[in-house]
Amino acid sequence: MRSSDLRGAVRSGSVAAICGALLMSLPACAGPDGDGHRAKSEGAGGSVEGAPAPGAGPGSEGARAPTPEVDPSRVPGIGNWLYGQIPDDSRQIVAVYGDGEDSPDSTIVLYTRRGSIWSEAGRWRGHNGRKGWTTDHHEDDMRSPVGVFSLSDAGGVLEDPGARLPYDQSRSYEVPTSWGAVHRRDFYYVIAVDYNRVRGAPPSDPTRPEGKGKGGGIWMHLDHGDGTSACVTLPEAGIKHLLRTLDPDRDPVVVMGDRRTLES
Repeated sequence: MRSSDLRGAVRSGSVAAICGALLMSLPACAGPDGDGHRAKSEGAGGSVEGAPAPGAGPGSEGARAPTPEVDPSRVPGIGNWLYGQIPDDSRQIVAVYGDGEDSPDSTIVLYTRRGSIWSEAGRWRGHNGRKGWTTDHHEDDMRSPVGVFSLSDAGGVLEDPGARLPYDQSRSYEVPTSWGAVHRRDFYYVIAVDYNRVRGAPPSDPTRPEGKGKGGGIWMHLDHGDGTSACVTLPEAGIKHLLRTLDPDRDPVVVMGDRRTLES
């Protein structure tokens, strides 16, 4: 993972360990305090394929702002700071564009590279940490870490939907009943973000190589309509598409953060 030097502080995590057979606590995803707080924006959590590209400003009919020239050899909205941390061999990028530094709302876009050209291959609305984003993440700060992280393992309550990443099906991913019905489906499918975790281990592995204080257990998982403790969420169609598309032979990574920081 090439995010180790993110301004000296980007590698921390905001999650508790995983629940299940060993009765560990769940990851930095959703919690009971998220119940009932549905996203207010129209279409939140659903596919927004065909929506304006990240960073595109609103334009009134008949007076649209000029479309900026796009470099097809670059993923849109990612500045030099993070772009230089993307592995040269990576041909799949999941970009998570947070609406704002303190916002729980985000747009998730899958890009694939053929030759030197990056092309969009899926776009969805979703959520991130309840309090937004941080470049100095620590456990329980309710913010998602800004950075570039590899994606190497997946799993969930339900059977493998055709994932290319190693997939761990287990009842241990079920959420506690105390979390409420709105969270019941959260971990039907999950993709582990390789942040303070052991690559090659199931997402539920609670090992934190850099210590508990830096958090861990940050996943991409099913959206429940509100912010998380640190995870990134998207609708079922989106998570299934990622599971069936992300290929370990193509070195997939996630580049995530609020738009302003991503562009720096």
